[in-house]
Amino acid sequence: MSATAGELGRIAAVCTGPGGIPKRPIERAELGALGLAGDAHRYKGHGGPNRAVCILFEQDYAELERDGVKTSGPGTFGENLLIAGVDRDRLRPGDRLHIGEREAGVVIEIHDVREPCKTLRPLDARFPNLMLGRSGFVCRVIRAGVLERGQPVLVVPARARDS
Repeated sequence: MSATAGELGRIAAVCTGPGGIPKRPIERAELGALGLAGDAHRYKGHGGPNRAVCILFEQDYAELERDGVKTSGPGTFGENLLIAGVDRDRLRPGDRLHIGEREAGVVIEIHDVREPCKTLRPLDARFPNLMLGRSGFVCRVIRAGVLERGQPVLVVPARARDS
């Protein structure tokens, strides 16, 4: 099932770092075509225009904590955006997230499921396998701008744009 048109959530955290994990939450960051200002990637394959933003969901944190994974707050798993109030199971590649003002805000498009990698193993010996199905998504930037904690997130499914 695809996301529901108009499903509304919010940005719980914006996170950046020098490369690797964890990333640290900040109040706001400028988003360009290749990602957030002040954010870096340790490995070549972790960035680029189709992987400019990594998103994860509060439900992922809750599930992992129920499985006994210790977290140190937003950014623990290397995500750039932690999103609340959006059901990740309803999202698919091609769906867009409109963040902030509907007509003037940031727009990112889900490119692919984030493939969990061995970088996560120091967090828990069961990684990366424990992350399967709840590792988030990597996104491309459709409209750049400023991202801030608390901004609304509106889901626009690919099928809704095509009709």
